[in-house]
Amino acid sequence: MKKSILSMMIAVLSFTATAAMAQESPWLVRARAVHIDPADKSDPVGGSGASDRLHVSDKWIPEVDISYFFTPHWAAELILTYPQKHTVTLDGASIGSFKHLPPTLTAQYHFLPGTAIDPYVGAGLNYTLLSKVELLNGAARLEHDSVGLALQAGVDFRIDSRWSVNLDIKKVQIRSDVEIAGARASRVKVDPVLLGLGVGYRF
Repeated sequence: MKKSILSMMIAVLSFTATAAMAQESPWLVRARAVHIDPADKSDPVGGSGASDRLHVSDKWIPEVDISYFFTPHWAAELILTYPQKHTVTLDGASIGSFKHLPPTLTAQYHFLPGTAIDPYVGAGLNYTLLSKVELLNGAARLEHDSVGLALQAGVDFRIDSRWSVNLDIKKVQIRSDVEIAGARASRVKVDPVLLGLGVGYRF
């Protein structure tokens, strides 16, 4: 009898521990629709008039974010998408396009973990890979990829223990030099604001 009771107690404790671990999983995955709104603060091309500035198009993109919670308050989030194409204009006239892939890693602080409404802030780094640069029919190029800061704020609205709705805003530093015939003609400052809305699932 004692062995049976002990076995039952061990089984209950094991089940309880497994359930607790399932509820406290550190992994959270979100899918977001994100609007990229560039800052349009590029330098005048070739030092010309203030109106001769490069403009990078805004657009909507899909985004997948993977978060790992080290503690209930502290998490790291990796922000991923696929290469995005942007049109570049100069004084309203199209001069070409380029693609960028901007993986971003942020450290987050969650103010009210486990509650129905959980706001957070974050900061980290962005590394943007630039590719398929087609400017001025090949006469211009972007000199280098971009490494910059990223700031973040958002809030999770919990639906239940696993599902949530997420609202997120980020400011990301993305910059590169434009070269024409080997000479620096302008500095592109995309520096977009990214406004995202999505759903999250806690494993």
